[in-house]
Amino acid sequence: MDTFSALADPTRRHIIEMLASRGKMSATDIFDKFSMSPPAVSQHLKVLRAADVVTMEKQAQHHIYQINPDKIDEIEAWIQKLSKAWNERFDALDKVLRAEKAK
Repeated sequence: MDTFSALADPTRRHIIEMLASRGKMSATDIFDKFSMSPPAVSQHLKVLRAADVVTMEKQAQHHIYQINPDKIDEIEAWIQKLSKAWNERFDALDKVLRAEKAK
């Protein structure tokens, strides 16, 4: 699954935000934060795992989730690349507008 498709859903973004603020969380702790059924939340976690946005490790009978920092670094690098391109375009536009104003 594509990273951005996985993050397109508000429930999945909320899960990521919870993990970002709390670090590791068990599946049960995550389920408890939602009014939807545990199987529905489990499907969201499955999508996040498939996109490699979160990792899961088993500790006895518990599934422990955390954010995959490498994937977050990839997202951040993409955003920075996009921001740089937009800033370059705005700088070029500013240059043209200043030249027009100076005439």
